[in-house]
Amino acid sequence: MDETAGGTRPGKAASTIPWNVQDEKSGTLFARRLGRGLLWTVVALAAVTGLRSWFFPDRPAPAPPPVVKSGPDYPTDAARAVASRWATAYLTWDEKNPTARQTALAMDMPSDANTALGWDGKGRQSVDELYAGEVTVLQHGQARVHVEAHVIANGGSADQGNWLALDVPVAQTHGRIVVSGEPGIVGLDLDSVTVPTPSPTQPDVDMSQQTKDVISQFFTAYASGNASTVAAPGADIPTLPKGFTLASVQDWNVDAGSGANRSGTAVIKWQTAGGTIEQTYRVVITRVASASAQRWQVSDLHGGAY
Repeated sequence: MDETAGGTRPGKAASTIPWNVQDEKSGTLFARRLGRGLLWTVVALAAVTGLRSWFFPDRPAPAPPPVVKSGPDYPTDAARAVASRWATAYLTWDEKNPTARQTALAMDMPSDANTALGWDGKGRQSVDELYAGEVTVLQHGQARVHVEAHVIANGGSADQGNWLALDVPVAQTHGRIVVSGEPGIVGLDLDSVTVPTPSPTQPDVDMSQQTKDVISQFFTAYASGNASTVAAPGADIPTLPKGFTLASVQDWNVDAGSGANRSGTAVIKWQTAGGTIEQTYRVVITRVASASAQRWQVSDLHGGAY
């Protein structure tokens, strides 16, 4: 029987194909290509970003400045007040009343402090004048107050007194200032010094002559307590203490310049306490105009040449 017709050819196995080849739809092909393109775009961006960070690294944001918390300023006014009161008690003693000094000292010292503070209980001394000066702030609430005092020994008169300086140690504790230990008497700094003289101001001679009577009238009224009657409107000039009378205007020079407010220097001689004393003032005069005329009046002054 011939098996070549409709049968299997001898010597060759039958051919078998497990799938069928089909044409890919256009939408699927586009989606695949789009996804592939997006993937490569991301890879490219990552590569570029990484390379840029190698050569141009991001600089970190500057750190904010540190916050410095400062404590309250040292109470120097309170330190001066306590040191003044305590130094007055410390420099005052009377052998007839020895406990008075200790009682006064205890007011500004810790409760367990020794209030005798080295005095042997003999003699007599009092304080005529006392002034607290520089406060040197130290660590841990400690400070040192420089005090200058005029003391009189053994009931003498004021002209027999002696000036001395005292460094008083104080401490800030529990909301108050106390004296923390024994003081020390130190020398007074009375060395001769010089002060730079300000450059002289060029005077306006004509203006000085025109307004000298204004200055004389003002200081006459100033001594009598009636300065407001001759001062410029709105001027606030405190009344001079009683006991002064104008003896003379020694000198009056208006500074060179212009305008409705001018400044000048007045040298005044006051009569007081049975004698005379010379004083220097800086004076501001203001031009005051009315319907019929204008005049210069004093609007401000202070003591000193500048």
